[in-house]
Amino acid sequence: MIKKIVLLFTVIVLASCSSSKPAIVTTKKQAAAVQRPRTVATKKQTPVKPIGKNYPSTNNTTEVIQSTSKTVVTSDLVNSYILQFKDIAMGNMQKYGIPASIILAQGILESGAGKGDLAVEANNHFGIKCHKDWLGESVRHDDDAEQECFRKYPEASESYRDHALFLVGKNRYATLFTYEKDDYKAWAKGLRACGYATDPNYPDKLISYIERYNLHQYDCQVTGKNYVAINKTAPPRKSSYDVASDPKINMDSNDPNLYEVQKGDTLYSISKKFNVLVDDLKQKNSLTDNAISIGQKLRVK
Repeated sequence: MIKKIVLLFTVIVLASCSSSKPAIVTTKKQAAAVQRPRTVATKKQTPVKPIGKNYPSTNNTTEVIQSTSKTVVTSDLVNSYILQFKDIAMGNMQKYGIPASIILAQGILESGAGKGDLAVEANNHFGIKCHKDWLGESVRHDDDAEQECFRKYPEASESYRDHALFLVGKNRYATLFTYEKDDYKAWAKGLRACGYATDPNYPDKLISYIERYNLHQYDCQVTGKNYVAINKTAPPRKSSYDVASDPKINMDSNDPNLYEVQKGDTLYSISKKFNVLVDDLKQKNSLTDNAISIGQKLRVK
């Protein structure tokens, strides 16, 4: 009987403890906070467009310039080259009398608009070889022959200055300075006739760059003349230069007294071929040294 009473008492105590424990109530708002993980929304980034360079307007075409190395360039790159060196070219025109348009066109062609091997390795923008009077640094490069010696400059502006001094200081180029300063066609043809380049299309290439990129405007800035942009539909501008009538450079291929320099020729080998002294050859052709180039016309009799 006593055990029953104790058991009943125990049951009553346990029941009273269970009924006094407070209940935990969860609200809908709290439940949502627990069930849903917190996320951070990021705003979609708008891509930023690159800022373009302000080159003169021209279609950005691609071309290959064959100078002392084959170089692929775009018209934008050529325009950038012109903007970089036009002031130097105009300065040289004022000081030495060489058309700025010719200087720039030669720079573009000979250096591959600054991207050719010689321009990159040696800052040589005009393909000028060492010759015996060069005392500066040099590099070796394949051209008319293998591993020829080319001049190396500390910076490109020195190459531009040396180009001007090279033309002024060599007797073979004296006839160039008899032409009008702004007659770029005469200068282009005269450079080839005087032996600056062996490529028969050299004058046409220079003229093409001058007219495509309006380089003649820089000649006009120096001379003070009004610049008229090239009109492709207009008749071609007449040049005052005529190779055939130039008394200093007789290019008549039928003249037996003239010899065209071939690959591998030297003044000594030519002198033996025509039984004439080297000094006489130099005197007949107003040469100050033994340097000759392929395609150059030499008077041998």
